[in-house]
Amino acid sequence: MIRTHTIRCRIPREIADLLNLASGRIYTGILVAHYRVRRRKDLWLSEASGTRWSDWRGTAPMHAHSIDAAQQGFYKACVTTWALRKAGFPEANFPHRRKKFRTTIWKSTGITRKGDTLVLSTGKGNAKIAIPLPAELRDVLRFLEVRLVYDRVGRRYAWHIVIENGRKPKDAPGDNVVSVDLGEIHPAVVGDQHEATIITCRQRRSESQGHAKRMANLQRALSRKVKGSKGYMRLVRAKVRMKAKHDRVMRDLEHKISRAIVDTAVAQQAGTIVIGDVRDIADGVDKGAKHNQKMSQWNHGKIRQYVKYKAEAEGIKVELEDEKHTTQTCPSCGHRHKPRGRQYQCPSCGFQAHRDVVGQVNILSKYKYGEPGQIPAPSVVKYRIPHNLRVMRRCPDTGRGAIPVAREPFREAVGL
Repeated sequence: MIRTHTIRCRIPREIADLLNLASGRIYTGILVAHYRVRRRKDLWLSEASGTRWSDWRGTAPMHAHSIDAAQQGFYKACVTTWALRKAGFPEANFPHRRKKFRTTIWKSTGITRKGDTLVLSTGKGNAKIAIPLPAELRDVLRFLEVRLVYDRVGRRYAWHIVIENGRKPKDAPGDNVVSVDLGEIHPAVVGDQHEATIITCRQRRSESQGHAKRMANLQRALSRKVKGSKGYMRLVRAKVRMKAKHDRVMRDLEHKISRAIVDTAVAQQAGTIVIGDVRDIADGVDKGAKHNQKMSQWNHGKIRQYVKYKAEAEGIKVELEDEKHTTQTCPSCGHRHKPRGRQYQCPSCGFQAHRDVVGQVNILSKYKYGEPGQIPAPSVVKYRIPHNLRVMRRCPDTGRGAIPVAREPFREAVGL
């Protein structure tokens, strides 16, 4: 399996800045040349032509394939934009912003391993970069890619190392089918026709609401400053750090939620996880500023992505199912009724259950029988918090266990 590990970068700051500055210059050169040719000759500069032009302009203190990665970044973004427009998103814009800094990428051809040290090439005649490998990365099958990423929150650089660990996905724990109803208040309800588990994480919602309030206060303070002044730029930097820190906290919570979903599916001996498809839930819908803000803060795509790769490691396949009318259909009599609040009460037969549990069992019904209301609601409903509260009071619980960190100084940041 392919995984990405993050470790702290200990090379001097000026060297890291120089590398990412060179990557940004190469990317920006390709971008400027492309739009200049487009404007003057009405031609689309091909990737081969743009790469030849960039190579002719000069070289950077980087490995040749690292230069290629910076050049290819612009054209990969163009391909993504074309794909989005073909998929029905005409508002998708082609890359047009210049970048002073850009993440430097080393491909496998620029990476050499010597014992417990990873050596990165910076081009012929330049000093190489040595990265001491932590214990958890010394037994991997091979190293595919290394990225030099700037951490805005910590104001420091980090190595993102993409590895192939040589592990194979496990065999599926069983052939049961469980369904997942993603929600904005309760992140997920997981279960089958016998048992449902409501995964609660109020911290996720409070973090989103608190972040929105803090950003609003900061934006009001920005509106009172003169644009470009020292006070204005200080607030802009604070805004960037605040947003980056919030993204970090939310990513940690989303990983915990997705892990809880997969663990629940494994406990129920699932071979398939069916997730309600909510990708277009907010398209063309305007229900006021408050509701729209909640929908925009709901990172259901990230949770679905994390569940998919975690489930594949357990041998479980993931499928999507349209969830239309799943929270409105009574699983007892099939009557359709739009509930209010978190409790579903059928006006026809008097059935009562948690609204999200009704959605979960009806997603399972649509997957198995093509329509909701064909499977009765599960008789057992449990609640689960996706983290250890005692651990959360001290530090985030990533579920990976404690990783020892070397305390000795990094003696040879550059060179061997």
